[in-house]
Amino acid sequence: MAKPSFRLQKLLRRTRFLLFFLSAAYLMTGSLLLLQRARVALPPGPRAPGPLQALPVAAVALGVGLLDSRALRAPRVSPDLPLGEDVPRGPPARARPGPRWLRTRNPELRQPRRGWFHHFVGDPQGAPALRPEAPGPAVGGRGTYVGCFSDSGRDRTLKGAVFFDLRKMTVSHCQDACAERSYVYAGLEAGAECYCGNRLPVTSVGPEACNHECKGEKGSACGGVGRLSVYRVQELQPGSRKRRTVTYRGCFRLPENGTHTFPDSLLQPNATAEACSGFCSQKEFPLAVLRGRECYCAYPTPQFSLRDAVDSSLCGRGPEAPRQAEYCEVYQTPVQDTRCTDRRFLPTKSKVFVALSSFPGAGNTWVRHLIEHATGFYTGSYYFDGTLYNKGFKGEKDHWRSRRTICVKTHESGRREIEMFDSAILLIRNPYRSLVAEFNRKCAGHLGYAADRNWKSKEWPDFVNSYAAWWSSHVLDWLRYGKRLLVVHYEDLRRSLVPTLRDMVAFLNVSVSEERLLCVENNKEGSFWRRGRRPHDPEPFTPEMRALIDGYIRTVDRALREHGGAGLPGEYVPR
Repeated sequence: MAKPSFRLQKLLRRTRFLLFFLSAAYLMTGSLLLLQRARVALPPGPRAPGPLQALPVAAVALGVGLLDSRALRAPRVSPDLPLGEDVPRGPPARARPGPRWLRTRNPELRQPRRGWFHHFVGDPQGAPALRPEAPGPAVGGRGTYVGCFSDSGRDRTLKGAVFFDLRKMTVSHCQDACAERSYVYAGLEAGAECYCGNRLPVTSVGPEACNHECKGEKGSACGGVGRLSVYRVQELQPGSRKRRTVTYRGCFRLPENGTHTFPDSLLQPNATAEACSGFCSQKEFPLAVLRGRECYCAYPTPQFSLRDAVDSSLCGRGPEAPRQAEYCEVYQTPVQDTRCTDRRFLPTKSKVFVALSSFPGAGNTWVRHLIEHATGFYTGSYYFDGTLYNKGFKGEKDHWRSRRTICVKTHESGRREIEMFDSAILLIRNPYRSLVAEFNRKCAGHLGYAADRNWKSKEWPDFVNSYAAWWSSHVLDWLRYGKRLLVVHYEDLRRSLVPTLRDMVAFLNVSVSEERLLCVENNKEGSFWRRGRRPHDPEPFTPEMRALIDGYIRTVDRALREHGGAGLPGEYVPR
């Protein structure tokens, strides 16, 4: 009995010694890694007395292995999106294998997990990188540097056109975009954001506040957090697109109280549409109203909604056509209607989790544009699309479960994914148009067209066979598992935007004015329409494809009627 007891005691002593040795080795390894990180992180020049004091919090965590370097970067765009590269959000770090719970074969699941992890550990993008010299104004552009200004919140003056570019923002890029839209000033913020306008911000700050470099132009200042580096745009840069011109909206009857409702005016002999539009563009009005030699600047209002156009001859257009005093010509200026461009995150977390659900290619991006401008709040996304973020959808980077957005875009179906939401706007579009739009996006991105070889290859019939079934199952699943639904047809939005949008805003429990809805209608197109020559292929669907799709249309139509709705619009398929 004594012999086994002695052996047990000997084994325990060896185990304690082994544990002590492993613990000491672990601590020594961590200390060496921490010292190595300190040497890499310190800027050139005299070192601080203590290496730990000079390290950011993220670097200290990296040294002891608590944080993974990839967790300090933005989520990777899923493979079916146009952007396939990481979008840097902080100082670059060497790639290391991340925690196991962040890894998954499903890229759509990987986005929410990483987004939650970023929210938990904090976002380092706000901290400027340590550099020996602060960035300064760009010297190669044709714009004139005005200064560094504070311009944020609802009182922002530069809000005529807004876009972001997390990877390639330059001063000249922003100047081009603003000059193309006939704006005088271009302002850059936080290294990746561009704002345009015709009035300088009121509050000027010191140049040291604009300490962020442009993402695509090292050494050039692109504002800071809540700070704008402002340039006056002298002329278009070489190679930029032609400056946008005035657009004729039609001939309209003047309001009942005459021209007193128009905010600004200009009287000059032989007034032209170009001169009137230029005057109103400088004043940042979207409409130029011309009556004889009188030029007026205006917004669309309930009294002047531009919905009842009359014959152009009443405005003197045409040979020997007399001009009627109570009628006027209306032109659209190149500038935006800024009454509905201010957007922000919800001040408090939403109690109702709302989805904006649609099949891909149904116009979800365009509807998000309408909802954001109508409500004044950002929309979120179950995915991350850098292209959409660069177009101004700031909610793309926000975690989809943060509840800081008015609704969340999703293309998901299935009981589990649907029951996560308390309510949903279900957007439905003609499957023929949806399939063509999604195929174009997959082959050529958000704003391109698929090439002829794509339509003639086996890829197109395979796409129709799989995606047509998804179009049907997506609607059926949401009708079955959705808790509270508002069904919206894309075609109704195109035909009758303001009434349909009013119903959507009421469903989201947001109160908006009629003037704001008219502003959305005036800015309804956005920047999300495909450009370039449309391939000449009037009928990409074979008779077999049509028979398949028509069967799914009848199934969805029957399900909508059983759910208490009016069914699909008659234009979807002849009945």
